[in-house]
Amino acid sequence: MVIRRLRRRIPLLLATALAVAVPMATTAEQNEDPYLWLEEVDGAKPLAWVAEQNAGTLKVLEAVPEFEPIHARNLEILNSSARIPSVTIRGTYLYNFWQDADHVRGLWRRTSLDEYRKSDPAWETVLDLDILAAAEDENWVWKGVSCLPPASRQCMVSLSRGGGDATVKREFDTRAKAFIKDGFSLPEAKSQVNWRDANSLWVGTDFGEGSLTTSGYPRTARLWHRGTPLAETQVIFEGKEEDVSSSAFSIHTAEGRYDLVVRTPAFFRGENFIRLGERLVKLDLPEDANLQGLFKDQMLVSLRTDWTIGDSTYPQDALLAIDLDQFLQGSRDFQILFEPSERISLGQVSTTRDSLLLTTLDNVRGRLYRLTLAEENWSREEIPLPGLGRVRITASSNDSEIWFYSYTDFLTPSSLFLVAEEKSEQVKSMPAFFNTDGMEVAQREAISRDGTKIPYFLITPKGFQANGKSPALLYGYGGFEIPMTPRYSAIVGTAWLERGGVYALANIRGGGEFGPRWHQAALRANRHKAFEDFIAVGEALVATGVTSREHLGIMGGSNGGLLVGASFTQRPDLFKAVVCQVPLLDMRRYNKLLAGASWMAEYGNPDEPKDWAFIKTWSPYQNVKEDIDYPRVFFRTSTRDDRVHPGHARKMVARMLSMDHPVYYYENTEGGHAGAANNNQRGYATALDFAYLWMMLR
Repeated sequence: MVIRRLRRRIPLLLATALAVAVPMATTAEQNEDPYLWLEEVDGAKPLAWVAEQNAGTLKVLEAVPEFEPIHARNLEILNSSARIPSVTIRGTYLYNFWQDADHVRGLWRRTSLDEYRKSDPAWETVLDLDILAAAEDENWVWKGVSCLPPASRQCMVSLSRGGGDATVKREFDTRAKAFIKDGFSLPEAKSQVNWRDANSLWVGTDFGEGSLTTSGYPRTARLWHRGTPLAETQVIFEGKEEDVSSSAFSIHTAEGRYDLVVRTPAFFRGENFIRLGERLVKLDLPEDANLQGLFKDQMLVSLRTDWTIGDSTYPQDALLAIDLDQFLQGSRDFQILFEPSERISLGQVSTTRDSLLLTTLDNVRGRLYRLTLAEENWSREEIPLPGLGRVRITASSNDSEIWFYSYTDFLTPSSLFLVAEEKSEQVKSMPAFFNTDGMEVAQREAISRDGTKIPYFLITPKGFQANGKSPALLYGYGGFEIPMTPRYSAIVGTAWLERGGVYALANIRGGGEFGPRWHQAALRANRHKAFEDFIAVGEALVATGVTSREHLGIMGGSNGGLLVGASFTQRPDLFKAVVCQVPLLDMRRYNKLLAGASWMAEYGNPDEPKDWAFIKTWSPYQNVKEDIDYPRVFFRTSTRDDRVHPGHARKMVARMLSMDHPVYYYENTEGGHAGAANNNQRGYATALDFAYLWMMLR
């Protein structure tokens, strides 16, 4: 199986976040911020304001000549039957969730390995969300499934109304292909569930007053036995109210089941416990270490800082292994399975029945390894890749020795490889959705304000000349240790590159391109360095003649929305266009909105004067000024985003309009933090993005 980070790492863009009600604003806050009323998500007045802003923006952007052809092509790509159907290995089947023009909400389906190898596999439908939504008169959006290994017959299906993180969870029988009457069921909430065995679940949910942390995550980890009312579940662990969360889960391996509990006091910090009988035993690990999983009775741990034990010092970002029983008996004699260097960092850690799988980033380019253990000795082999792009382990299982990995780069259509019986074969490949003739990819460096070298990828179109006239789009994220790596994007290719645009991807600090140190370099009081890095890449694009200010646009979502928000408020002279998606912007109140309190380890606590002293220097909402000439920004968010509050974008737009700064704004009524609930919405929203960019930068 692909081992998730057992620490609750919950990046804004990728993980489930638990919402809490917006606290009542004080009179002082109301006087300071006249737009607090826009934080009322479903209020009649705010929604009327949204409708008015949407109407004006859509009238302009839908009239851009590029909009309709880009929109039509987006739908062709997103609904294409030639897409690779990604799979999960569950028992003897390969499962896939699929959306297309005929299945807007989607199909959960399965097939056999032999059938999947075929160019046109026969799929068996397990659950049709369009039929379910119609039968129940609900706007169901698929939010995933958790199944009990090894057979994976019993599953907990997660369904969201409109695409938010809050879900209904219901027990499902994959053999009968039906929900189980009187089975495990959870009402709509931001719940966490994990199977312990056929008749018990680990569960964390909203049990009423005091059951959630200030971040809105479960504070208690409980064991729910079949036939027991949810309210009477057994409390196994209880964290503190000021923590981020507490959770329990089981890791099922060929050697047995391990029951674990994790308490997360802050992002990238935690306490790990193993349940031995009825006792919880704390694992003596650094608070910022990542418990990566268990394999062949070996405990796997990666480090976020150097760890000195006796005469040994294990380096930051190393992957360590030790026999779990020996560790519990006091041994600290770890074996180093991966040791980083300045430009080489650890990526994924996954397991099969007999193999430990690793990916690494070598100067932001992927590499793949398989490790095996025999009589306490580890052997390693590197699995060759088609190029220097991104590799991801996409599916594996602790019950078999088959697994899948994907490869992609900027100009090569993504391909999927199957490893079975120690042989690797390509089983799927995307078609070439855009013509790459004459396009080139280069990796360059910019120099940030403090002298740090910041790498970035540059993709130039056919006929490119460095004369400052090319429309250029710079994308970045820079947070939560998430790396920005090469990948084939058919939509970027057709909507931008093929039409003559230049695309740049920035590998700024705050991300995970070079491991934890790269992330830690832009935390809290050093957050400004992420913005300085991004601005430095923009300046380099102009200085080298790739583009000019009149043709340079930037784009980012979630934490990346904060990035572009801070960048354009600090350097309005550098950028002509800004696409700011599902953003954080009001950093004075972000910790009071939805899951914001859980991100204070990343940004700081604005309620602490010493933290607000640095946050206020870059918080976009507080730094927009009346007498500055800003680019005409395009803000895009979702009413149903219950992770990053839509009030961030709403209030920024209202404030800028009050200062006579023209902006564009679009708020989708569905979609959650992804901003779209299905392919039709994705195709439409991205067409708006690129229509705006062409209008502004051509």
